[in-house]
Amino acid sequence: MKFVDEATIEVAAGHGGAGCVSFRREKFIPFGGPNGGDGGRGGSVYAVADRNLNTLIDYRYARRHEAGNGEPGRGSDQFGAAGHDVVLRMPVGTIITDLDRNEVIAELLVPGEKVLLAKGGDGGFGNLHFKSSTNRAPRQKTPGWPGESKRLRLELRVLADVGLLGMPNAGKSTLIAAISNARPKIADYPFTTLYPNLGVVRVGPEQSFVVADIPGLIEGASEGAGLGHQFLRHLQRTRLLLHLVDIAPFDEAVDPVAQARAIVAELKKYDPALAAKPRWIVLTKLDLVPEDERERRVKEFVRRLRWKGPVFAISALTRQGLEPLVHAVWAHLAVQQRDDVDTSDPRFGTPVAPEVHRG
Repeated sequence: MKFVDEATIEVAAGHGGAGCVSFRREKFIPFGGPNGGDGGRGGSVYAVADRNLNTLIDYRYARRHEAGNGEPGRGSDQFGAAGHDVVLRMPVGTIITDLDRNEVIAELLVPGEKVLLAKGGDGGFGNLHFKSSTNRAPRQKTPGWPGESKRLRLELRVLADVGLLGMPNAGKSTLIAAISNARPKIADYPFTTLYPNLGVVRVGPEQSFVVADIPGLIEGASEGAGLGHQFLRHLQRTRLLLHLVDIAPFDEAVDPVAQARAIVAELKKYDPALAAKPRWIVLTKLDLVPEDERERRVKEFVRRLRWKGPVFAISALTRQGLEPLVHAVWAHLAVQQRDDVDTSDPRFGTPVAPEVHRG
């Protein structure tokens, strides 16, 4: 299924039915009085968060959604039937924005959450509604009220605890495939990942977290190079970023430190709050480095980058270093959840001295 994370739709609630002017007329019952009923209310448009959906593709082609109008009132004290409601099922993590007022209506963060998007109009009053002791034969009625109509922008941001970012071919898809049940496309050419992938990492009984893998960034992404910044929004709800850097690039002219700095620069251009999230360095493809050079190369990378946070050196192919990484991530997330720490604080989880983990 094609991954679609943005869509623009129109929603229109139903109009209320008009009231009715009618009088009771039966044999031997003169002056039967008013019996015109009220009109039915118009149908409303709702959005419901559905955990079984992971894309907005249904709204890429179905752009307009209309609820039913209320029926008009009738004689013999009959009120009009209400119009049918429309329920739009959307993925968890969808942000709904009113384009005309440029304000967020709702964020669907809980499965089953139901939000009113457009309210149906109320039905009009029939002459039965106006009957009183001084007005025995009212001939007044009111039309139904119109329903709301809105233009909405839908934006999906996946819900994940940990986000992976890095250059193309840094090993993000290989890592998420090694530690979770996700099976993304893996190949030896850039941009094999074209849309975000989610994987659930099981640490132990009732201990798990969700990892999001997004397409790789390159220098100049803010100007549209590569796939640009279009998928970075999916990292904005994460609590920890794992910055993957290829420590053994095939091209010896490629500098891993320069690549790491380029990623940080692109993050700051896109969203300073995202760049300020807790971020750990993960040096990948350790199996391609001779054993006697691994420690020296890791220390040289940390020294040149002037990195003061945690550093993990792993090989997803041989699974070297994966277990310490997974348990450290789980411990970090557990502390955040327990202490209810502001995850946007860049100082959280950053030790004074660099911490190197090598399986």
